[in-house]
Amino acid sequence: MYLRTTQRRNADGSVVRYHQLAENVWDPERGCAVARVVYNFGRAEQLDGQVLRRLAASILRVAGDGTAQAAEPASEVKLHRSWPYGGVWVLSQLWSELGVQQLLLKQAPRRRKATKLVQGIFAMVANRALDPYSKLHCWEQWLTEEVFLPEAWELELHHLYLGMDLLERHKVELEKGVYFAMADLMNADVDLVFYDTTSLHFEIDGEDESTLQRRGRQYPAQRKWGKAKNRRDDVPQVIVGLAVTREGLPVRSWVFPGNTADVTTVERVKQDLRGWRLGRCVFVGDAGMNSEQNRQRLALGGGKYILATKIRGGDEVTKQVLTRAGRYQEVADNLRVKEVIVGDGERRRRYVLCHNPREEQRQREHRARIVHTLEAELASLRQTEGECHSKRACELRTSERFGRYLRTTAGGRLELDRSAVKAAERYDGKWVVTSNDDTLTAEDLALGYKQLMRVEQCWRQLKGGLRLRPVFHYRPWRIHAHVTLTVFALLLERIAELRAGDTWRNLRDQLAAIKVIEYEHAGARIRQTTELEPHTKALLKRLKVAPPPTIHTVQPAGQS
Repeated sequence: MYLRTTQRRNADGSVVRYHQLAENVWDPERGCAVARVVYNFGRAEQLDGQVLRRLAASILRVAGDGTAQAAEPASEVKLHRSWPYGGVWVLSQLWSELGVQQLLLKQAPRRRKATKLVQGIFAMVANRALDPYSKLHCWEQWLTEEVFLPEAWELELHHLYLGMDLLERHKVELEKGVYFAMADLMNADVDLVFYDTTSLHFEIDGEDESTLQRRGRQYPAQRKWGKAKNRRDDVPQVIVGLAVTREGLPVRSWVFPGNTADVTTVERVKQDLRGWRLGRCVFVGDAGMNSEQNRQRLALGGGKYILATKIRGGDEVTKQVLTRAGRYQEVADNLRVKEVIVGDGERRRRYVLCHNPREEQRQREHRARIVHTLEAELASLRQTEGECHSKRACELRTSERFGRYLRTTAGGRLELDRSAVKAAERYDGKWVVTSNDDTLTAEDLALGYKQLMRVEQCWRQLKGGLRLRPVFHYRPWRIHAHVTLTVFALLLERIAELRAGDTWRNLRDQLAAIKVIEYEHAGARIRQTTELEPHTKALLKRLKVAPPPTIHTVQPAGQS
């Protein structure tokens, strides 16, 4: 970093000189170093020379040069405040790599007015990843007090909400553009796309009734009663769908009304991903997506799928797949597979029976503990002919944990059903997947489905660290935008995790050591990044993020 002097010649022949604080940075396109201006001091003839001398003396003093002491007596350093900076700096650089700001401004009809909205969108995404708050608290305190993001300090609350509306309005084009940028940036494997849904409940008394319209688009009532996956059947909910790559990078998200069945969302997902050039895309879903209608839809146009199959007593899987003779093929130290073909010709169905010995042992030990507890509960009941309908007996009979292993005698007594315990042992450590892709081996199908846990990990991140809920919005487009913001935060987190080889929680804690301090010294008010420790520099290198600028602003004392 150095003091740079530039000049220009006026029409009358006079020369005007300017002083600037500059540094040399490498330009990969030009293949050489170029000067980047950090701060403009203004015209040389109008600048007080004492200001530069005081600044030089303060720099020398920090550098430990004794000549600074001789040049000017030591002056007091007044530390005004500090902000965390490392996390928001890394997120902003990843955000720029994905080109999200350019994509948003390209879609905005009035680019100049949309700049603040785009800044607000990034501010909300960064807030989700670093310290999730409501939009109101994010604007009131987080942006101004808890993070160094000067470009967001002039934002008003309405910029955040209007930014959400802009995001929702151009969500399709934005997600598609970000997907292509992410695939190139991370060299992502997109042959397998994993899809799953979850429920997101709202703490309200009643469901939405009417359809709303905005900018010519119809939004059906979103918060509806439905079957909740988190057992919150007492409140309305929405259904959130998420498609991710095998590395856990989000591809696209959807929001459906709360009464939508999982199996009915597949057709919408397939239509929305058509034309995304996903290569030989194989759709992977859990048993909730497996229905005859969905399999037909996924197979249209040569589509391929890997779907888990429910194991029910008396169905085809139980009768013909689990009982089929044959040896398992060892594909891993804890995974064995066996391929089973049912039917002939066009009605031929391909299944892969998977067996995990470790999981089998775990499930048997877990069931043994349940049976032991159940036997103790039955012994404590001391049932008599007139006490068969006691409250505790009813609780045991309806319990999801114990009810499956109980039977009622002719006399109305509860007793342990040994045959049910024996039947359950047949399924220990086993699951079945089906596919219409004959080019994939049984091992590929088993391992491909096991990677569906990536979606489950994404759900945990969305609902845990990113706090997808509670949701404080009630308009459908704002609910959709809130989900999109959170998924973008997840994408930035996953990119950072894959590059650094560590969890985002650990990375965030390490980056918290990078701060910006504002202090006053020698007549200048300076905002400066703290010196980076060697391990912090190594972390930024793994993240492929350049170190943050050292000096942010230099102003005369008394200005803020």
